[in-house]
Amino acid sequence: METILKFLKSIAKNNNREWFEKNKPKYLDAKLQFEDFLESFHKELLKFDESLAGLNPRKQGFRIYRDVRFSKDKRPYKVNMGAGMSAHGKMEQEPGYYIHIEPGKSFVAGGIYMPDNGNLAKIRQEIDYNTPDFLKILGDKKFKKLFPALGDFDKLKTAPKGFPKDHPHIDLLRYKSYIVSHNFTNAEVTQKSFVKKAAEACKTLMPLNNFIKRAIE
Repeated sequence: METILKFLKSIAKNNNREWFEKNKPKYLDAKLQFEDFLESFHKELLKFDESLAGLNPRKQGFRIYRDVRFSKDKRPYKVNMGAGMSAHGKMEQEPGYYIHIEPGKSFVAGGIYMPDNGNLAKIRQEIDYNTPDFLKILGDKKFKKLFPALGDFDKLKTAPKGFPKDHPHIDLLRYKSYIVSHNFTNAEVTQKSFVKKAAEACKTLMPLNNFIKRAIE
């Protein structure tokens, strides 16, 4: 993982096509090492989540090339390496596990990101119908230690359609993504035990994924 972090530090300072083309072998080496890591990570995940059995872990990484068409930030390359693993692929409209490697900003995450309106309505309905189950997941001692709260980067300012503003759990229903994440330091990422620690965090968040799966299936 040190090779990966070193490359990412370099591209953060030299985010241009000329540098990238000159240093393509360094990128390919880092990419290969990340794919090796994903293979090991996938094996650890399979120990508790058999729904991932059909995946080719080496194909689950996201491209390093940024889509700059609609962005003010025109840097051509990402400064991280990330991968998503869920039953049918890279967490497309389904809960799964995400691994993100970036100097000083590495983390694992889980849940569902930006579900479409239909799936979001189903998740909110499931939370409304089975609030005690949802609160039990979020309040579990081990879960709460690693994931103190749902990511609040994407919430409605008011009540979602179909729910009263004075709903007793309106705060839980205002999310548009249901995501939790746990950060790792550079020192942790470079330890041999990192793959097991990352997978263990994913195992801890699995009940959240299962709750969401139940809602949208």
